[in-house]
Amino acid sequence: MTPGTEGYAEHAAELASRYEAVSFAGKHSVVLQFLPSAPSAVLDVGAGSGADAAWFSLMGHRVVAAEPTDLLRRAGMELHAEHSIEWIDDSLPELARLQRRAEKFDVVMLTAVWMHLEEVERQRAMPRLAALLAPGAVLVMSVRHGPAPRERRIFEVSDEETIALASSCSLKMMLAVRTASAQAANRIAGVTWSRLVFQQPP
Repeated sequence: MTPGTEGYAEHAAELASRYEAVSFAGKHSVVLQFLPSAPSAVLDVGAGSGADAAWFSLMGHRVVAAEPTDLLRRAGMELHAEHSIEWIDDSLPELARLQRRAEKFDVVMLTAVWMHLEEVERQRAMPRLAALLAPGAVLVMSVRHGPAPRERRIFEVSDEETIALASSCSLKMMLAVRTASAQAANRIAGVTWSRLVFQQPP
């Protein structure tokens, strides 16, 4: 099992249903201004059931969805078969398959993934994410704070640490805000999210 994916395969069907129930704008309204309108290359790391990847595809972007949990990846391929999405089995902190491809992206999405990595893994992961960004590209991250299911491997990660790691890779901070959860049950439980956007220098 890939570290950080604990608890996902066992609840894949339920999670896919929850992911698909929230619109892209409902999840990502605060970062929409940083996303390109012209057709671009998009990488969704930890794509889950592919809800975000499908939205990008619908907007005309070329999309690669990296998801290490087999059951979620297969669910996404079935749910969004009509969309042009390239699915791959890859995961942080290494993203080994993507690194071998040496491909650059205009947008890298990292939604509800970063807090699954322990500190040393986050230190290894940030340079790999930065290496995937084309000049002027953006890295869009959401990081969970607050109570979490016991079966999940989740760490409390400060914005300051993430911003410092990005800065060490020469990424410029464009946004750092805290928002409520888009899911009602999580809002009631007190879950909040950090929304972070970093840019690769042009």
